[in-house]
Amino acid sequence: MEHEYLTTVLRLLLAVAAGALIGLERTYHGRPAGFRTHTLVCTASSLLMLLSIFQWQLIAGAPMDTVRVDPTRMAQGIMTGIGFLGAGVIMKERLKIRGLTTAASLWLTASIGIVIGMGLYFAASLAIVLALGILIVFRWIEGIIPSLLNARLTVRFIRHDYMPEEELQQLIRDHGMDSAGISYSLENEGKTFVYQMTIRAQNPVDFKRLAESLNTMDRAIEFYITPTGD
Repeated sequence: MEHEYLTTVLRLLLAVAAGALIGLERTYHGRPAGFRTHTLVCTASSLLMLLSIFQWQLIAGAPMDTVRVDPTRMAQGIMTGIGFLGAGVIMKERLKIRGLTTAASLWLTASIGIVIGMGLYFAASLAIVLALGILIVFRWIEGIIPSLLNARLTVRFIRHDYMPEEELQQLIRDHGMDSAGISYSLENEGKTFVYQMTIRAQNPVDFKRLAESLNTMDRAIEFYITPTGD
């Protein structure tokens, strides 16, 4: 019984520490699922795995042929529940999706809690180091790697005074960008001609410069430049 107590205390405390380390990084970057959420997820996962490990003590005296022990079934149930929690931190702001990294970190934190509950300390320690490396070091790498930025451009003109497509495309190229997926439509009972397309740039300042150019055009009665991505 004393061994059971020591094992329980050790594994739950390790789960608290593991969840807290990952949660601190999320809290530092202002994510809604941060320090406390990750700590609770990791601790709960470890606690449920302890239940599957010590279930023999709970059913002492039960016939052997009536009991089936499979800790992986508990792990599957935990990960299913984490899926709902992860979905709750994913938010859509117009065309932009946020929270995917936090949802993935919750999933990994639950996995770490599971292996701690099973007593796989080396695997848990390595996973913690890798998780922090991915969240911290990879963020820095993403910041220095050149990448294309996508945005959704919508421009509205008076139907009988709209900008030809070739002229609009040239304007976009003059600002160091290219475009794809252009579409055309009429709105406001046919009085407004609308272009919609995806534009790509290597510098977010290019979006600002394009907006300033469109703002000076009397023909453009309305426009939106909405960044997309995580």
